Amino acid sequence: MSDFLTPYPRYDVLEKWDSPSWNDQTREAVRQRLDEVPPRRFLSEEQWSLLEAVVARLVPQPERAEPVPIVPWIDDMLQQNHNPGYRYADMPPMREAWRQGLDAIAAEARERHAKAFEELPAQEQDALLTDVQHNRVESRAWGDLPPGGFFVHHLLKQTVGVYYSHPDAWSEIGFGGPASPRGYARLGFDERDPWEAKEIEPRDA
Repeated sequence: MSDFLTPYPRYDVLEKWDSPSWNDQTREAVRQRLDEVPPRRFLSEEQWSLLEAVVARLVPQPERAEPVPIVPWIDDMLQQNHNPGYRYADMPPMREAWRQGLDAIAAEARERHAKAFEELPAQEQDALLTDVQHNRVESRAWGDLPPGGFFVHHLLKQTVGVYYSHPDAWSEIGFGGPASPRGYARLGFDERDPWEAKEIEPRDA
């Protein structure tokens, strides 16, 4: 991780592994997140490939030798149908929304550029995703699925949520991971427990 990208350049949350901050249950949950990346079971190969390209624009990770895996965990959520227990009135059920939304992004790219989304330069990928976010679409493949709703409530929300569920991202933001069993005592503004990461000022990095 580049020192210029995080105020915690020397912090590694996994150093808490054998500390009082984590118990066996916490260690097992973290181990599963690190070691048991799920295989593709729900998305088609084409949808998986597209989503990998989309995620790479939403959360670029050029500084990582091994990027945080995001698509496998989205696919796992869809396979297990782990929905939040509600949906917006203008949105179809979660699984249907993901299939339709990804296929519509693929169709949008083909109709605009006569290429797959994955083949487009980064600038054109970003422009297309920005248009999706703001409901500026052309393809009939969207049907009654609101493009902006799909982008915000499914695509962006899950991508960011999965990213910040990974220990590498915890280290990046100075998060100590699950507060079990120790917990966090100092919860006020600009307060820090002694065992939490200390932010490094740019001049000290």
